[in-house]
Amino acid sequence: MTAVEEAPVAEIGRDRRRKEDQRLITGRTRWTDNITLPGMLHVAMVRSPFAHAKIVGIDTSEAASSPNVTAVFTGADFGEELGACINAWPITPEQVTPAHSPMPADRVAFAGEIVAVVVARTATAARDAAELVDVDYEELPAALDLKEAATADETGGPLAHPDLGTNKSALWIFDSAAAGTGGDVEEAIAKAREDGVVVEREFRQQRLIPAFMEPRSVVVDPTGEQLTMWSATQIPHIVRFALAATTGVPESKIRVIAPDVGGGFGGKLQTTPEEWVVWALARRLGKPVKYTETRSESLVAGHHGRDQWQKLTLSAEKDGTVTGLKVELLADLGAYVAVVGGGVPVLGAFMFNAIYKFPAYHFACQTVLTNKTWTDAYRGAGRPEATFGIERMMDELAAELGADPLEVREKNWIKHEEFPFTTVAGLEYDSGNYEAATALAKEKFGYDELRAEQRRRRESGDPVQLGIGISTFTEMCGLAPSRVLGSLDYGAGGWEHASVRMLATGTVEVITGASAHGQGHETAFSQIVADRLGVPFEAVEVLHGDTQIAAKGLDTYGSRSLVVGGEALVRASDKVIAKAKLVAAHLLEASVDDIEFSAGRFNVRGTGQGMAIGEIAAAVFAAHDLPEDMEPSLDSDATYDPVNFSYPHGTHLCAMEVDTETGAVRMRKYTCVDDVGTVINPLIVAGQVHGGLVQGIAQALWEEAVYDDAGTLVSGSFVDYLLPTAADTIDFDLGHTVTPSLTNSLGTKGVGEAGTIASTPAVVNAVVDAVRHLGVEDVRMPCTPQRVWQAIQAAAATEGATR
Repeated sequence: MTAVEEAPVAEIGRDRRRKEDQRLITGRTRWTDNITLPGMLHVAMVRSPFAHAKIVGIDTSEAASSPNVTAVFTGADFGEELGACINAWPITPEQVTPAHSPMPADRVAFAGEIVAVVVARTATAARDAAELVDVDYEELPAALDLKEAATADETGGPLAHPDLGTNKSALWIFDSAAAGTGGDVEEAIAKAREDGVVVEREFRQQRLIPAFMEPRSVVVDPTGEQLTMWSATQIPHIVRFALAATTGVPESKIRVIAPDVGGGFGGKLQTTPEEWVVWALARRLGKPVKYTETRSESLVAGHHGRDQWQKLTLSAEKDGTVTGLKVELLADLGAYVAVVGGGVPVLGAFMFNAIYKFPAYHFACQTVLTNKTWTDAYRGAGRPEATFGIERMMDELAAELGADPLEVREKNWIKHEEFPFTTVAGLEYDSGNYEAATALAKEKFGYDELRAEQRRRRESGDPVQLGIGISTFTEMCGLAPSRVLGSLDYGAGGWEHASVRMLATGTVEVITGASAHGQGHETAFSQIVADRLGVPFEAVEVLHGDTQIAAKGLDTYGSRSLVVGGEALVRASDKVIAKAKLVAAHLLEASVDDIEFSAGRFNVRGTGQGMAIGEIAAAVFAAHDLPEDMEPSLDSDATYDPVNFSYPHGTHLCAMEVDTETGAVRMRKYTCVDDVGTVINPLIVAGQVHGGLVQGIAQALWEEAVYDDAGTLVSGSFVDYLLPTAADTIDFDLGHTVTPSLTNSLGTKGVGEAGTIASTPAVVNAVVDAVRHLGVEDVRMPCTPQRVWQAIQAAAATEGATR
């Protein structure tokens, strides 16, 4: 047994086409809606057209007598058997949380809420019969405007839930002086009013809809020993726990499977009413039941994101050195407090200070209930909102000072030699180099040349002006140390679990609690394990998304898959190596201390003797000659609880052209340099950044959920809810710097949300920069031609009135 094989090529850092794409793009896979079971029935939901109304009566007789209809049910037919949709993050002990039945019997709180269900032999028959259900409503006043809803206690305005007596759900406050992380922000602002600069602005984060590729779908089979649910979800383990906690079925009797899932963006990070209703129907009828939503149902009833008013006050010295930041938020929760909906702004609380050294900081968020679709995490979950606010404010500070906005940022950001750095919000940033990322971005972008062009256009009075937008950002991801989540009253931990199984043939099965919905887990995780164990990439199989196969896990959100789930894989792999080392020493008749492991081989130090890990796997399988008291298995598990968040960062630069006569905007150039630590697969990282950029740019320019005065979603189809296509975007210029994370062995940082977090303020800053010389200080998102033109006209009218 001698080492003669060539060492395998390193996988980490290598472009690999995603191994899962072959089945995904050829249709050789199982989406939830593809699942067909013997005797399966189909469900259609009857949804309220009113934002707020009493349910006076429901006549189901005509629907029940329709062809192929098996049953029709209302909320009154089930009662507590339906269970309840949960809130896992009560952000304060005093939080006001309305009860949330999956199918209410007496009152609806938003347009799109389920009031009845039709079960039939075919989906078409169910939908047709659903049209025949006659519901008698008594319409109630609806709380729709966020600011008005927040003051309803004082004004006597409409209440989203009259029984609660208020629309205010929770007030969450962080103050650096009280926390001991900084000074008093009111003192800083007062001092700046006397001999410095104070900038006050109000920004609107519009409501968005996670428009994932695959609509939500759920199938429940009650006929086996376990009740099995297939769901297009990001969180199969959390759904399993919530079903057990709210329906009385033992967790051991529940199996939840997330098969291939076509996108999520946070929109499938939910325990949905539809899942609970289908669960109850299957148990009541004793047959498999399926529901797949239409796209319109997805837009109106799947949870929404963002929806905040932000009032920001920034104080600084006359030379641009920041001294304080005060943030006051109103956050619209919609009709109910979703799984983590109330906590989304709290995540943002730790990021408003961003990469800057603020001496004083105060954050206050009032969450508010309205009669709109409930909100929850949407790609970035609180971090994009915070980054938008602070990056807009840094531009406003620069404008107030008449300074270059990049120079103002550099004056205030944390220098690379200052890491690790504890921020005014109390987080410890472990590593970063904002100077390097910005220098590379400026070079690639041609910053100085574009600024010169901008000056020429302004001097010539060109009707098409050029604006340059900047976003220098960081984010907290890799959710998260369990003790930190516990201190914030979050209802779960932040750990992740992994198993590595060495098979007798030398191949490897990897089981992960992270559940993919398009990120490329199977490829990236295969690369990590292949490198760690020294086996071929092709020899690694990744299993996930099934609570019976991956028994432990906390699923996928918050850019945690790689930095938490990947580290769990590393630790499980290292346990495999440690076990195999004992066997190698025994078979090679050497001391364990003399065994070295490298590139998949165990060698006796100073000799040519060695064994490949695959040979050891075969020997363990045979179990003919093992060390005394050693069980015949190399398989190993690991559960990793991170010691800190990870903090990717970057600099994004955007050039926008704005036609001042029509308001039309056109993206000229977009350059981003991101630092996500060690890059496992550059191809996957580029794809994640591209997708994130488009989502963030879409918020800046196109997307908005719009309600009318009655609480009806008028942007309830892709005719009115504007999603960009490839034709609407440009080629993005991507670059990377690398400062490895110090909190995990791979040195990785999250990448899934970075593009979305950084791009929105970069684009809006560019639009405003193009017309700031005309008196425009802000353009509300999305920056449509109409809004840009109106902002220009309003500024001109204001200037004329002051002459």
